[in-house]
Amino acid sequence: MGQTMGVMESMEAMSGKGGGEYESSGRKPNPVDVHVGSRVRLRRMVIGMSQEKLGEKMSLTFQQIQKYEKGTNRIGASRLFQLSKILDVPVAFFFEDAFGANNGVMAYPGFREPDTEAFLLEFINSREGLELNKAFAKIQDPKVRRRVIDLVRALSEEASDSKDNAQPE
Repeated sequence: MGQTMGVMESMEAMSGKGGGEYESSGRKPNPVDVHVGSRVRLRRMVIGMSQEKLGEKMSLTFQQIQKYEKGTNRIGASRLFQLSKILDVPVAFFFEDAFGANNGVMAYPGFREPDTEAFLLEFINSREGLELNKAFAKIQDPKVRRRVIDLVRALSEEASDSKDNAQPE
């Protein structure tokens, strides 16, 4: 019964019943669609595939791929299955981290630091974030890795200090 209840709660949250924060309102994309789209983009970038190439493989335009990745257009079940095959990931990959521990219902944002987490996820999903992560992962020597971290930390502190010392106009 507990398992069934979790499924029912998940369906209600995603359909908007009892979970109004997941409803699509007007032109604003549904958060689940945005998350799924961001996972498509992440995987596409990790394997180095362009939007054009993915569009060709799916018989779609790159503009349609862009809309999927932004969550503007919802991805249907058959398209999601097709994406999983092309991007070589299980369908569940697209939903990873979308749901909290609340029996499949999205986690409530009041229990974490959403700005920090959103910033980090946005950076990791960016081209620069992926390139930085790929390059860093190739560094074998732990001492060199530590020096790279120290360098980046020093540069970020320097940038922060220069903002703090800037004269108001």
